[in-house]
Amino acid sequence: MKILLHICCAPCGIYPFKELLKDPSNHIKGFYFNPNIHPKEEYQRRRAALEQYSRTSGLEVIYPECNPDDFFKKIINNDQRPSRCGICWRMRLEETALAAANDKFDAFTTTLLISPYQDNLVIKTIGEDLAKRHDIKFYYRDFREGFRQSQNEARDHNLYRQKYCGCIYSLKESSRK
Repeated sequence: MKILLHICCAPCGIYPFKELLKDPSNHIKGFYFNPNIHPKEEYQRRRAALEQYSRTSGLEVIYPECNPDDFFKKIINNDQRPSRCGICWRMRLEETALAAANDKFDAFTTTLLISPYQDNLVIKTIGEDLAKRHDIKFYYRDFREGFRQSQNEARDHNLYRQKYCGCIYSLKESSRK
């Protein structure tokens, strides 16, 4: 199966990528689309870490252009959790589903499904809705059991590991803790 894997960051991508490759018939390609990440330097650090990981793992990654203004336009008047998170997940997965459908992938999925900090069932519902809308399969798997393993491997390989989800609001929330 040809699967387009939306990747939020390298540490979260390690375990899902390895798990998907356990089926030798799978062909996995990454998709780094995250206009929510703020500031620009943070976006670049996360991208550089993914580029570093992709060189050593053999994961090919697509880096489409994305504009942070699109994120802010989508969440205007909805900048509180959990509303903004659902909007953000949908925006990123919609772009992934479109790319997967246009490039004749069999399915799409996301590394967001590894995080114990994200709402796995909402992400699944969004993915399934977009799959129907764009006539492509959403590959659902709860990857959370591999979260610590993925983080430990990222640490072992000196990959940048961020301290917040990505948007300016989560940055502010993480600084209050």
